[in-house]
Amino acid sequence: MRAASVTLSCIACGLVSAAALVWPALGAQFPASPPDLAGLWSRPYIGFEPPLSGPGPVVNRSRVGGQSNLSQFVGDYTSPILKPDAAAIVKRHGEIERTGTAAPNPSNQCLPMSPPYILQRQQIQLLQQEHQITILYAEDHQVRRVRLNSEHPAQMIPSWYGDSIGHFEGDTLVVDTVGIRVGPHSMIDSYGTPYSEALHLIERYRLIDYRAGQAAAVRSERENRRLLADSLTGNGVGIDTQYMGKALQVHFTVEDEHVFTMPWSATTTYWRASGDWVERACAENVNAYYAGQNTATPTAKQPDF
Repeated sequence: MRAASVTLSCIACGLVSAAALVWPALGAQFPASPPDLAGLWSRPYIGFEPPLSGPGPVVNRSRVGGQSNLSQFVGDYTSPILKPDAAAIVKRHGEIERTGTAAPNPSNQCLPMSPPYILQRQQIQLLQQEHQITILYAEDHQVRRVRLNSEHPAQMIPSWYGDSIGHFEGDTLVVDTVGIRVGPHSMIDSYGTPYSEALHLIERYRLIDYRAGQAAAVRSERENRRLLADSLTGNGVGIDTQYMGKALQVHFTVEDEHVFTMPWSATTTYWRASGDWVERACAENVNAYYAGQNTATPTAKQPDF
């Protein structure tokens, strides 16, 4: 992919240090008003970037040239973050993948991509208002709404995207999400890692400088295989290779006492997009949507009336 190759060539110069990715220290000076995070953002990878330190997400045991094999998602079921039942689920998911058959996931089954699963996808658009942040996803018309300076309701009905509230801490948008619904094929990542309705997700969105964005690309390249150019695959918005400004980085932490032995974290980084928004509707494209297979669509055994 052209955009990614440009990114990597910049980093190879050795101008970036990991320190550029460290979050602001306590007592740092922040702008008087919240930063403008609005706009169209894109990334050429599918998957999470590992954290600089501490427990991270499940990674792919299937590798190609040292990188994650995008054609086969075999999660590391020996990861210390997994409780035994969760490890068994990840192992079964990987066994299906190793047969050459794509294991069901929210993407290839046209199901809602609950967070944090949706954070590993590609194109997003942020709409920023005083009372709310709206996050639009290019795939399947998915939308998340983050109420600012609010509280979670005392009585909550679980939903696919959960209940998200947010506030700004200096230059960082902090989003707290609970009440995420569990359903068929719902998962944390492409490796089948499960979650329960006790899932608690904290996301931190902030703008990082150009060099820090390039360093993030290198870290992502080690674990996540790049996709082909958008013009060839129809995957949607590409990356503006001429843009030398800031990138949008999301650092998130996952907690679920029923699934994980400890909290863990990961990162996703987005760059300014090029071109127009391209619609990607899964449910209207049931023929060979993924891996040459037809996609199941919801059906009713009895008429509604």
